[in-house]
Amino acid sequence: MKEDAYLESTMTDTPASGKTLSQLFKKWFMRQFWRVQQSQMIISMIFWATTLTLLIFARIEHRWDATEEWNGLPISYVVMLILFATVLVGVLLVGWLYDRIFELWKEHQNVGIERNPFATYQLTPRDAMILGYLSTILRQMNPDDKSIIEQCNWMDKWVSTTPDLEVFRRMVTELDKILEEPVPEFHFLPDGAVEKARNFAKSED
Repeated sequence: MKEDAYLESTMTDTPASGKTLSQLFKKWFMRQFWRVQQSQMIISMIFWATTLTLLIFARIEHRWDATEEWNGLPISYVVMLILFATVLVGVLLVGWLYDRIFELWKEHQNVGIERNPFATYQLTPRDAMILGYLSTILRQMNPDDKSIIEQCNWMDKWVSTTPDLEVFRRMVTELDKILEEPVPEFHFLPDGAVEKARNFAKSED
């Protein structure tokens, strides 16, 4: 159990004591970048409301006396606050229509999946391993079923395209370092596919 917990922690992160200064800086920088991305939507909405408020205000400020007040506040400030709130509500209304009425997010997700090769015709290394071992099991359980064997052959052919992908080479090199032992050759991949990916990745470095 302890070994499993250690392996899990090793797979997800490297202890700070074992990281170089470059790795620590990269992680710190990307954490700040992630934080900026998370706040981007809120900041963008505020910028939208502020920009539109100032643009509209510049068009209509001549319609009243700038010295006028409302409950002790200059009328210009009151108008700007009303414009800001109106624009903000308008932006939220567009978001509500997008979500609840038109439901465009569904099509957005569909398009994202359709344009993602790993959700359509390419296999991640994990997918390739699952299909590879599944094919092996099906062969062993149905040695005399020609239909099953043909389907397994087709799956093996599909799985055999995975070592040509950069994501597979990255998987091999990263797991070599994380597990501190080389990734083995898998029987459902072409002979020497893992070693070929490893050498190719080294030549790119």
